[in-house]
Amino acid sequence: MSTVTDTSVLAARFQETFGAVHDGVWQAPGRVNLIGEHTDYNEGFVLPFAIDKTAKVALRVRDDSTVRMLSTFGGHGLVEADLAELEPGSGNGWSRYPLGVAWALKERGIEVPGFDLLLDSDVPSGAGLSSSHAIECAVISALNELTGAGLAAQDLVLATQRAENVYVGAPTGIMDQSASLRGAKGQAVFLDCRDQHVDLVPFDAESSGLVLLVIDTKVSHSHADGGYASRRASCELGAEILGVKALRDVGVERLEEASGLLDETTMKRVRHVVTENDRVLQTVEVLGSQGPASIGPLLDASHVSMRDDFEISCPELDLAVDTSRANGAIGARMTGGGFGGSAIALTPVGQEQQVRDAVVRSFGEAGYATPDIFTVTPAAGARRLT
Repeated sequence: MSTVTDTSVLAARFQETFGAVHDGVWQAPGRVNLIGEHTDYNEGFVLPFAIDKTAKVALRVRDDSTVRMLSTFGGHGLVEADLAELEPGSGNGWSRYPLGVAWALKERGIEVPGFDLLLDSDVPSGAGLSSSHAIECAVISALNELTGAGLAAQDLVLATQRAENVYVGAPTGIMDQSASLRGAKGQAVFLDCRDQHVDLVPFDAESSGLVLLVIDTKVSHSHADGGYASRRASCELGAEILGVKALRDVGVERLEEASGLLDETTMKRVRHVVTENDRVLQTVEVLGSQGPASIGPLLDASHVSMRDDFEISCPELDLAVDTSRANGAIGARMTGGGFGGSAIALTPVGQEQQVRDAVVRSFGEAGYATPDIFTVTPAAGARRLT
């Protein structure tokens, strides 16, 4: 995606497109998950942070039920819809996300008017950095304010999850929205997905002489496909057989017992979630007591678990992780829902260029597309800009 960044340029583009002045510009960030993958819908723990790449929406309410939307990234013309005719599954491409948010708010009994919307985003699409949730969180922040709904952040999280699960048809949890709506500069969001409790945990890699590199493999993924849904179904089956509400309630001490009750595939899925929850708790403790430079082994163990037990990695992600580690990164793992997307590599500043060069070289030698590699830092959550 490209971005025009400057809100005044976005405002001028909006007026040129829709023939009127917008009511405001709202921004919501993408996210990187530091650790805690596929634990969210198991009512477990996650540790994401909002990143310094965002979706911006200029929006103006209308006096009818028509929605008109345009994005600044090419290949998409003006999209029109009628709020009165919205139903799950309608719309296509990026337009599903704003429409899903409007549908979810209407389902809550909120009177949502028609609106004109111009989207501008620099969150890479399909990279596992939650570009879709950034759009949803920017739109729901705007509509929450402009309709006077006054929903708290926790309710906005649940409404966007409803849009994602029912309207879009992707069985995702609440992590991405929580990071985007509740993130803070310099902080990771330690989220309990059972009760939505959040503690902000300082994550200042720079002060420890580190950078967090994101390696976008360019292997696109989709949460609405069967891979994600089948993993979730395995987790639900495991919880049912083990007699618990969710895998959150299974400690590592029960894994030996579980191995005698579950088939091999279900056992592997359960083992990932149970050990990943434990790794999140360990990471939070280590960040507080020792700092970012000591979490590398936990990141590495997380990737091995996702690769071998949850089986959601791919050759490009494995190559990115292995090459980063071999060239100076102190810890690396895939991040996001899997089956493509991005890896992260926590890297000493002095090794950054070596890691970048080695990853690009290894991808070229393997015949893969050249990855995009960039740094991210914890940024503020969703907010109004103008």
